[in-house]
Amino acid sequence: MDFQAGEILYINKPYGMTSFGALAYVRTRLSRRLGVKQLKTGHAGTLDPLATGVLILCTGKATKRIEELQYETKEYIATLQLGATTASYDREHSVNITYPTRHITPELIAQTLPRFVGDIEQVPPVYSACNIDGHRAYKMARRGEKVELKPKQLHIDELEMTAFDPVTMQLSIRVVCSKGTYIRALARDIGEALGSGAFLTMLCRTRAGEVTLDQCIALDDFNDWLDKQNIVCRPNGNKS
Repeated sequence: MDFQAGEILYINKPYGMTSFGALAYVRTRLSRRLGVKQLKTGHAGTLDPLATGVLILCTGKATKRIEELQYETKEYIATLQLGATTASYDREHSVNITYPTRHITPELIAQTLPRFVGDIEQVPPVYSACNIDGHRAYKMARRGEKVELKPKQLHIDELEMTAFDPVTMQLSIRVVCSKGTYIRALARDIGEALGSGAFLTMLCRTRAGEVTLDQCIALDDFNDWLDKQNIVCRPNGNKS
């Protein structure tokens, strides 16, 4: 493998780690193995820290493909807790409001989900990396500043209920969607459409383009995987 000339790696990002943290973990080990100060790297599509799954990393000249790869369709599986909301629409924050749920049935869910299939508008979460006049929305929100985000156009190809527990009010869904979709915001909007509230308790990206989860390297296994590769080394970044 020639990481300096350019390679594309598929990583299964672990729970609790940022996408940049996973990228830094891989870059450090590749740079050390290649004997360079820092290998050029980038990732094609951010995953929230509390999400897991497919994270595509590019090295060397392959970083030129990042924008192309970001536009690939994504697939997710997610679990929503109905009847409550949090400020971030996931478990990063504590529950701030609770709602009635006795009216929610599998039939109501089945009638509601199709509303979100096709071209829709979605307001991104306040706790997101959206840029507002050069400032990240989540940083502004954590400082207690007022954050107003405009709705964005996006496309949901598929949205289906895969499980529902009427006792715990946990709803599991599968989503196939375009770049820029916030599944946390989708959970918020589904909760509202059900006449209740909702937030994410689990999120996994199972596919990005044609790359599926079973093709990905677990980060804990990366060192072992790297040791088995036949690698072209060009110290000092010399690509000749």
